[in-house]
Amino acid sequence: MKLSELLTGHDHRILQGDPEKTCITAGTAFDVDRVAPGSLYIAVPGHPEGGPDVVAPALARGAAAVLVEYGCALPTTADDTCVVEVPDARIAAAVVASRYYGEPGRRMNMVAITGTNGKTSVSYMVESVLRISEGVRAGVIGTAGSRVGDELIPMPRSVLTTPESPDLQYLLGCMRDRGAGTVVLEATSMGLLTHRVDRTFVDVGVFTNLSQDHLDDHGTMDNYRDAKLRLFQGLCGHAVVNADDPVSARIEAVMPGAVTTYALDTEADYRATDLVVDASGTRFTLHHDGRKYPAAISAPGRFSVSNALATVAACHTLGHGLPGLVAALERMPQIPGRFERFTTTDGTSVIVDYAHSPDSLNKVLSTIRGFARAEVITVFGCGGDRDTTKRAEMGTIAGTHSDLCVLTSDNPRNEDPEAILDQVAPGIAETGTPYERFVDRRQAIAFALSAAGPKDIVLIAGKGSEPYQIVGEALLPFSDMATVRELAGS
Repeated sequence: MKLSELLTGHDHRILQGDPEKTCITAGTAFDVDRVAPGSLYIAVPGHPEGGPDVVAPALARGAAAVLVEYGCALPTTADDTCVVEVPDARIAAAVVASRYYGEPGRRMNMVAITGTNGKTSVSYMVESVLRISEGVRAGVIGTAGSRVGDELIPMPRSVLTTPESPDLQYLLGCMRDRGAGTVVLEATSMGLLTHRVDRTFVDVGVFTNLSQDHLDDHGTMDNYRDAKLRLFQGLCGHAVVNADDPVSARIEAVMPGAVTTYALDTEADYRATDLVVDASGTRFTLHHDGRKYPAAISAPGRFSVSNALATVAACHTLGHGLPGLVAALERMPQIPGRFERFTTTDGTSVIVDYAHSPDSLNKVLSTIRGFARAEVITVFGCGGDRDTTKRAEMGTIAGTHSDLCVLTSDNPRNEDPEAILDQVAPGIAETGTPYERFVDRRQAIAFALSAAGPKDIVLIAGKGSEPYQIVGEALLPFSDMATVRELAGS
């Protein structure tokens, strides 16, 4: 495709070369190591694997043209190399990547989910209920990678829940070509703030909730909230929002007449009442448009019901039949790493969950306490190079709801793991709950299982279905559930 066609209508200035004569044949790239002959190299300032300083290596790898931001020093290139300036490289990247792949988001029903907690659960649930109720082939992009149905789409290893725009548009193109009728995307605050979700043509944007997290990225809760709100400021056509969260009122204000609400505690378009929670799941009554529907899900807890309401509301908004969607809820499989359960041969219940913020940990432990008949043992930690203000608070929450805490590493990254545990431990100590600490996560899980009795519950929180432990810059293979099964001899 001609570079001129990719840039049509977008603010740009030609520094040298001719976009009309320059063809992009191998996609777009931020990462210099992923440039191929015919690529458009986009020099995003500050990008860890790219940026303006590595234009020369990008050209050496065969980049057909270079996009730079206004004010960047003109890279030294051959006179016929096309170099174009744009006001914002990330905004331009979303435009050109989407156009290169034929604007795939326009060809499918697009659902984007944002919020502190519940993004992965809702994305899995949307895919499951559409498949179970109507046989819809749906794609999912998020924390657990990218897939269409059960077919994984291989991508370079990354820790980004919302991929960078060149990767995201490539994935959407793949999903369109593989027959996906719907795509469900997890839209993180940083993904929205850095324009990764631009030009995906979202039909339904879902807001789940807002609680403390990612202050290391955003500085304040107001900034964090505003990053989430970007999804509802021109990036989606209709909103499905949790009316139990006060942020929903802001969304209704910016999208009047285009908002559908769901709630447990307030009046809403979709509401759940009569919740009955036990270890096997939750039964409830779903109310919509004056009618009642008996419903059930295999996951226990109010937060699980809230996620189910978001799922049904989003799918119904897309035009799918409500009775079939409600019936499909009960048949959904377990979501990997989200209240995922396993029972050892001795009768100990193990729950693996992604809860890694104060709010999510409190909700999961409160739910477990509601049906626990013996002791609760919690294995958890806090991520390195992330918000330090939540560490002691999470210790307090774990200590308050547990009979024993096992403190351990959770992606320490570039911090000293022992120093992280030192910051969490005072929160546990103030509750008086006994605790042990093991930097090695496998040792921590092994200790918890050995300390648990036949009717006890062991919660392993923080990593969910992540298949790695981030130590320094390395992604070391590690799975909580796989470790549990190995140690339990299953």
